[in-house]
Amino acid sequence: MGKPSKGKGPLAGIRVVDLTAMVMGPYCTQILADMGAEVIKIEPPEGDGVRYISCGPAPGMSGIFANVNRGKRSVVLDLRSDEGRAAVRELIRHADVFVHSMRAKAIARLGLSYDEVAAINPGIVYTNCYGYGRRGPDRDQPAYDDTIQAECGLPAVQQMLTGEASYVGTIMADKIAGLTALYATTMALFHRERTGEGQEVEVGMFETMAAFMLVEHANGALFTPPTGPAHYPRAVAPNRKPYRTSDGYVSALIYNDKHWRLFVDAVQPTWADDPAYATLELRAKCIDKIYGLLADVFLQRTTGQWLDLLRELGIPAAPLRTPEELLHNEHLNAAEFFETVDSPHGPVRYPGVPTWFSRSPGGVAGAAPELGADTDDVLEELARLRATNAPVGPAA
Repeated sequence: MGKPSKGKGPLAGIRVVDLTAMVMGPYCTQILADMGAEVIKIEPPEGDGVRYISCGPAPGMSGIFANVNRGKRSVVLDLRSDEGRAAVRELIRHADVFVHSMRAKAIARLGLSYDEVAAINPGIVYTNCYGYGRRGPDRDQPAYDDTIQAECGLPAVQQMLTGEASYVGTIMADKIAGLTALYATTMALFHRERTGEGQEVEVGMFETMAAFMLVEHANGALFTPPTGPAHYPRAVAPNRKPYRTSDGYVSALIYNDKHWRLFVDAVQPTWADDPAYATLELRAKCIDKIYGLLADVFLQRTTGQWLDLLRELGIPAAPLRTPEELLHNEHLNAAEFFETVDSPHGPVRYPGVPTWFSRSPGGVAGAAPELGADTDDVLEELARLRATNAPVGPAA
């Protein structure tokens, strides 16, 4: 119970040494584990700090920790000691991937910089998860999700949208940076598969979120000379919000020409005669006014009535759901999205793998480990490795 499952999925046979904490790095390595990799999580004696935030069934097992560290093996090592650092180096010697989330100076003080690790294992993929990349002047600054949201402009565009600067209600920077670290790591593994070469990978949370935000919020400022403002007007239109109905709210996007014509014909035929609304290009120029007009119309029916009509017309529409409702969503349940795994604290119903593979599917790799639960097993495996030169792996 609670032991990681045997590797299955496209990354089966890949061994990862995980020296990350909080969410960015652990989210990356959680997905590696779900895709079949063996992930050995190195924790200090006090454990990853995210063990202790929010609620859970026991001290050191918060819901967030349980989710982003599922299926990993926890090894407690004091990296301030020679013995602890020696054990990490030995693990790295027999790993495919090393991922850390320490600042550059801190990882170098441990003797675990890329050059030092590559000297031990030239073929390793070495992924740095930083707040700020090393090539800029802020490279040594600490970073958390809130501060990176501020740096990348999220509160500023929220202010355009709502009139008040605010963070987004999810730790978006951590998770997007974690996904970026995931794809960067697997790309480097693909390169190694083709060439045999290991390499160093760097993922900065700030750089990641700057790229993410500037997909649409570079807009006219991309060009020389600029053709318009950097922000994307539709995304920050103050009236862009769920529509209030007579008994609740509904989300709907009546945007492209096809959907606009369908809606107008069914609900507001007089709008068809207004040339200012005739095309998407013209509507985009007055998009906030359009949203305001639609808001008045949506007040005239119930949420259920609107959903029935919009879905009949093929217009994108959805009810507003809470996170609790998401856990019991009919579509997700029918798709068998959730996976229940036994743990020492009882069954845990995890959100599952959102991707599907016809030949090498992954799955929830197992429950999250208790602090240090695998220390003895892993160190014994290292001892056997030294004696027999056999590969280290999960205990049978």
